[in-house]
Amino acid sequence: MKKILFLSAISAQLIYASGNSNADFWGKIGFRYDAQKLDTSANSWGKEDNKVKAIAILGVEKELGFGFGFGAELAEVYAFEGDMSKKDERAELSQFYITYKNGNTAVKAGRQTLPIEISPWAWSDRTAGVVNRAYNGVTVVNTDLANTTLIGAWIASFTDTTGSVKINGSNKGLFMLAVENRALKDTTLRTSLYYIPKNGSKGKAFSAWTTAETKINSVNLGLELAYVKADKGNKQILVGSKTKATFAAAAYAQSDFGALNAKLTLAYINNGNATLNLGGTGGFWTDTYINCFGGEVRPKYGKQKIAKLDLNYKLPKDLGSIYGGISVDKPTTGKTALGARVGYKFKISEITAKIEYRYLKNKDFTTRKDQRIRVEGYYKF
Repeated sequence: MKKILFLSAISAQLIYASGNSNADFWGKIGFRYDAQKLDTSANSWGKEDNKVKAIAILGVEKELGFGFGFGAELAEVYAFEGDMSKKDERAELSQFYITYKNGNTAVKAGRQTLPIEISPWAWSDRTAGVVNRAYNGVTVVNTDLANTTLIGAWIASFTDTTGSVKINGSNKGLFMLAVENRALKDTTLRTSLYYIPKNGSKGKAFSAWTTAETKINSVNLGLELAYVKADKGNKQILVGSKTKATFAAAAYAQSDFGALNAKLTLAYINNGNATLNLGGTGGFWTDTYINCFGGEVRPKYGKQKIAKLDLNYKLPKDLGSIYGGISVDKPTTGKTALGARVGYKFKISEITAKIEYRYLKNKDFTTRKDQRIRVEGYYKF
């Protein structure tokens, strides 16, 4: 398939499901096993909390001619819980869309994913390789301006494991306008604006995110600001009964020290009632700055101050890497949340695998303790 060669890396993620403008067919097969000791468990690592998931994914993207193309992604999931008697088997059409390109403009319509880099409020991520949330709508990408990518999107609804959900309960949907600029050396600037129209008694909502990333000598630096405001009645956005706007800020510094890569992130979230996580399920260890803890506002616990340290040590002779980290989220009231993880990831031929231990204390700022050991491996083609 002859694809759009002018697209930037972020544009390729928006237009192509594989994120690779040279791929016609792609896929992944693999498994994931979780042994868990949750707060609701007995003192031992109970069978009732264990989970096993096997997945098979196949994607295709083809050009049809006259600038048109199409893409699709199919996923087959087998999931078992507890003593393996609880079984969940499902097949899903994770993505299905058509594309059109003309000059420096590309259009994508249908069920699709949105990358978190350009859509930090409503994005798509994957569990064991399977899309958690896809969006039904239209995305337009243009690169006419030098070093600049313009993105416009209209999203009617989103689709996840629970089915299809309309934005704010209507067909009016969500509107997004975003821009990415790389005119300055070693610097990326991004701004994303969102608007959700009013639907009867369900109020309108607005969100603005801006990000700046740069490199000074050997240090990568980043700053992210977010603002979300929703009117009364918009239950998809508001947490609790109040309508106070949410403001958040985060900054990071990242550098290499020989084979060790270290990243420190500091974040602040006020006690607003509008969620910072309209889409995506990144959870406790997601890679966004503000969404260190899933971007969930907790207005009843007040403001949040977050610190997160990630480490990755690359082993010699392609033996993989050892990684780990720690996060602390301190609210105005309630228990301070603490998370830690350590793991080993490696690659054998075309198979990538990792083994990881996670520890989480005082999740949701209430007294509890959770632990998990995860083993997973995937073959990607």
